[in-house]
Amino acid sequence: MKLSKSTGEFQEVLEIDENIHRLVGNLELLAFINPLNIAQERKQFFKEKYKYNPQFKYRKVRFDTYKLHRLFFSQRLKDIDDKVIRDLYKDVVYTYSGMVQCIETISQPDNRFYFNSLRFYGTPTDKMVENAKFILHHREDDESAFAKAEPQLSTEQAIQFFEDYKKEYGFNFAIKTSSAMSAAAMVSNKDRALILKKNHQFSQHQLNVLAHHEIGVHLVTTFNAIEQPLKVFGNGFPNNVETQEGLAVFAEYMSGNLTVSRLRELAYRVIATDSLIKGNDFTETFNLIHNQYGLDRERAFNITLRVHRGGGFTKDALYLSGLQKIYNRHQAGENMESLLMGKCSLEYLPSVKRLQEVGLAKPITFKCKSYNFNNNKDQRVEWILQNLK
Repeated sequence: MKLSKSTGEFQEVLEIDENIHRLVGNLELLAFINPLNIAQERKQFFKEKYKYNPQFKYRKVRFDTYKLHRLFFSQRLKDIDDKVIRDLYKDVVYTYSGMVQCIETISQPDNRFYFNSLRFYGTPTDKMVENAKFILHHREDDESAFAKAEPQLSTEQAIQFFEDYKKEYGFNFAIKTSSAMSAAAMVSNKDRALILKKNHQFSQHQLNVLAHHEIGVHLVTTFNAIEQPLKVFGNGFPNNVETQEGLAVFAEYMSGNLTVSRLRELAYRVIATDSLIKGNDFTETFNLIHNQYGLDRERAFNITLRVHRGGGFTKDALYLSGLQKIYNRHQAGENMESLLMGKCSLEYLPSVKRLQEVGLAKPITFKCKSYNFNNNKDQRVEWILQNLK
């Protein structure tokens, strides 16, 4: 690789990158957005026959958000000579400051978090909603698929499964549990950990999905980012959520674990987010996907929770659109490795390319194993993905 400068000549970039890294140490939005009292509020919601709007409680913010904003914008970006890299870090500063705004306004009145979430994650487009409705026209998987998805394994058994599975990758990560989660599992980038929902019942199929999604992509990018000269690869490029979740669901597809039921789940998330955008409250969104679309009450509650937590969280609409973009990229024969270098985004691939050119980005160390072969055998899944608009 021919370098325009030695890495040492980009000292100002390295210093600003390190400064920003120190500032974002506590900025993991999912750690703040997951309610602390889900079980109690679920029980109350069902007790009152879906007419009660849950009153969720959240982790307190224990850092000075105003000071953090000021420190972000005090970075001497003008010292970066390279325009592409300077523009990247300008967008990085705006992005991380936007994340602080999200965190500091969780559950605050006047829909403050909701409007910050809109700026950060956007809203479902008409095309995204049409794609979701198109998917929901397809029936659930047959009984054999449901049998495969039947919950039967404890959290303790899931921990053992992932302890065994981690041996397939050359990195070590912690496995933790938490009751303050809306999902069955998630990755903490900061802690380099896989976190499982306490007392959750897993199916073997769900464990397979999570292995490819959480470990095969989210932890792969976490550990690839550690190898990079710049911390931005770990902290995240702007607009990386759609790309990273698209990569993760695509890993489910390539490993042969993506089902029509899973696609329907992603479609319900888009419908629920669209309901939020239209001004519906928790009960109205729940009734839409439970009564009108016929989703069972447990899954309907979980999806509604994901969308309405914090005051309105639009992130979940991006999984389906992200999958579509990554699938189309794969169909065009394009490589995924540059997206696996860290928490990268399709929109900022030109910036990644520039960082590679000047020696500020390295080839990936860890690969997503499910990307090696296409093991999807479900023709319905294939047909749906091929026909999204």
